[in-house]
Amino acid sequence: MLRLYVEFTPDHPTEERDVIKKILIANRGEIAVRIVRACAEMGIRSVAIHSDADRYALHVKRADESYNVGSDPLAGYLNARQLVNLAVETGCDALHPGYGFLSENAELARICSERGIKFIGPSAEVIARMGDKTEARRSMIAAGVPVTPGTEGNLKDLQEALSEADRVGYPVMLKATSGGGGRGIRRCNSKEELEQAWPRVISEATKAFGSADVFLEKCIVNPKHIEAQVLADSFGNTVHLYERDCSIQRRNQKLIEIAPSPQLTPEQRAYIGDLAVRAAQAVGYENAGTVEFLLADNEVYFMEMNTRVQVEHTITEQITGIDIVREQIRIASGLPLSVKQEDIEHRGYAIQFRINAEDPKNDFLPSFGKITRYYAPGGPGVRVDTAIYTGYTIPPYYDSMCLKLIVWANNWEDAMDRGYRALDDMHLHGVKTTELYYQQILKNPDFRSGVFNTSFVDTHPELTNYSTKNKPEALALAIAGAIAAYAGL
Repeated sequence: MLRLYVEFTPDHPTEERDVIKKILIANRGEIAVRIVRACAEMGIRSVAIHSDADRYALHVKRADESYNVGSDPLAGYLNARQLVNLAVETGCDALHPGYGFLSENAELARICSERGIKFIGPSAEVIARMGDKTEARRSMIAAGVPVTPGTEGNLKDLQEALSEADRVGYPVMLKATSGGGGRGIRRCNSKEELEQAWPRVISEATKAFGSADVFLEKCIVNPKHIEAQVLADSFGNTVHLYERDCSIQRRNQKLIEIAPSPQLTPEQRAYIGDLAVRAAQAVGYENAGTVEFLLADNEVYFMEMNTRVQVEHTITEQITGIDIVREQIRIASGLPLSVKQEDIEHRGYAIQFRINAEDPKNDFLPSFGKITRYYAPGGPGVRVDTAIYTGYTIPPYYDSMCLKLIVWANNWEDAMDRGYRALDDMHLHGVKTTELYYQQILKNPDFRSGVFNTSFVDTHPELTNYSTKNKPEALALAIAGAIAAYAGL
């Protein structure tokens, strides 16, 4: 039965007529489940999509409707026109792209607009503008937002790259103009490394993003990676929800995220929040977005803007109490933000652990396969966003993340201790994961001090030297499973 969402607000008495009624979720996994839950709370029907590989996925089971988009594991998730056609055919009035896949694809937003489907994100023009890293740099410079020294536009050839590297000084970062997610990027410490990296980045950029355009920036050595969450509506209201610290990362892939950053002063926090709002307003941004910065030697540099909901949006929700996905849907419905900047406060600390099906002791090699046992952690201040369950097989075609474990506490020390306890509570068997590695990080004095940067993982290789000896309860589970199997249960 169709549930209608009605919100009564004195200043907007007709809002119930404007809210989206049915959403096609153009994604999979935990973010699709997350959006399904938001839809359920708002009385909105949810439509899931899946490939053959995902036919038993949790987002398929939880959505109100689900449709197969093909046998190929990836093609159906990446066919913009097919996805919008499906939205129209199933009576949806909106499409949520989640993160990854086509979430920052301007063509998908454009087709939605053409077919009368509301795209839950910014306009196609803004996606294209901020997705082009050189154009984004120009926009930020014009808005007075500090950027790292680098090229004004794309590099035409290797010789120009070498010349620009000499101008800004080594080390430099060679980056794909349309890149994202840590791909299409290489640090070059010398002319020789730049010459070696040039064809690799060109090839990776072409394969991953369909564009061979690259640019060059000065490498900010061992910075802190700080990002600010923004929300903006169609009425000119733009707010920030404070920052997240994403400095614990490996090969430009985030592992642990923290909100707010334990490394910022109140003055730095206010400055970065103001910069994020200024950046969003400068490009006419609407919906949820994230402005990413590098912080080094008390200098802040704009890095990029992600025009979608982030994997780590959860920790911002925990410290502010604001449902970001709900706000996304409201904004796309043409409604104003439900909060003003002066009403937004942050409380305590939240930490998110990306529990990946990887083996840290074997250079983080992916570990796909069947989950034989899964028990979610719980207790005060613990949240789990996931799409796995006991018996689920993690397919080898997608990201290796099994779940996001989020903990919250009143202070930094308690948040770390709660994180360790929650990781210990969790039982995930059948695949190797990063769980024990994160416990080593939580015990590390450098991390516990709250002062670290993006070099943390590389400078602490000893943290992978943990014991993998089974806990007594794990052994008991294995014995019970063997007995059950022998008995035919």
